[in-house]
Amino acid sequence: MRKPNDYDAAADLLNLIMSEPTTGKRLEEEDNKIPPGQLDYNAEGKLTGWDHPKWVAEDDQGQVIAYAHAWRAPWTEPGELMLNLVVHPKKRGTGVGGAIYDEVRRWSADVKASRIIIYMKDNDPASLAFAERRGYVQERHTFESVLELGNFEGNKLLDAIPDARRTGIEFVTLADEPGEANERKLHELYQTTHLDIPGFSGSFPWFEEWKKWSIDQPGVRPEWIHIAKDGERYVGVVTLQQNEQTQAMYHEFTGVLREYRGRHLALALKLLAIQTAIGCRVPYLRTHNDSMNGPMLRINRDLLGFRAEPGSYKMVLEFRG
Repeated sequence: MRKPNDYDAAADLLNLIMSEPTTGKRLEEEDNKIPPGQLDYNAEGKLTGWDHPKWVAEDDQGQVIAYAHAWRAPWTEPGELMLNLVVHPKKRGTGVGGAIYDEVRRWSADVKASRIIIYMKDNDPASLAFAERRGYVQERHTFESVLELGNFEGNKLLDAIPDARRTGIEFVTLADEPGEANERKLHELYQTTHLDIPGFSGSFPWFEEWKKWSIDQPGVRPEWIHIAKDGERYVGVVTLQQNEQTQAMYHEFTGVLREYRGRHLALALKLLAIQTAIGCRVPYLRTHNDSMNGPMLRINRDLLGFRAEPGSYKMVLEFRG
């Protein structure tokens, strides 16, 4: 991939498969936040470290018609690589996808990866067949949901907020409690609660990297990070991220410590987030849930009224030898 020339074309292709659009500028900014690749191997010989190579395919007129991005971070499970691959719809079935995939596969073998992970839309049978022909198998299913805020009718649920306060829980935003000490408390909460997400693997980013890829992300503001406190302890969090193109918000993360679950804190936090989004005149909220995360799915769809959208399959290729 030629940088920065191909960023806009890569964004155009990604927007064919992504739920929310991105831009070439956004892709370039993300690349600039990542240091040059530095792959390594652990004591078991499994791939560690980080890298993020990108490939494009062009037609005879020099137009980008396919894009692939392989990456891993230091906290990714040893041996694993993540892969995004998209081919322009008019060029599918011409061999372009197979050709660019073969380039990625050769690179993956060269760096001695032991598995590749791709997320694919569950309503795209042609892409799923493409992956299955190459040995990928489905490991997990993630559901996507959307809440149209103009039609939100959750007033009867709002008692969850004062009910939680009566038990001694206080609700604040990160804007109310700025500073590194509180950001580190939030990082600890994120880390602890991420371990309970179905399908979570690998380790968790250290503070500086977590901050870079979460609360310092474009579209995230301190006043859009709602925190539940018990005394000085952070026990629950909801984070919103806004897409500048659609003005919609992504319900990026909800986490509550185990010992505080069953007290409707997640529901209260989500309601605070919905109130924030409505106050910002946001058209809709979007979120994802693992199919095994029954409690969160019930809150989103049964209580709050999120509408089911096409989800994604986690497709995995295990290398043999």
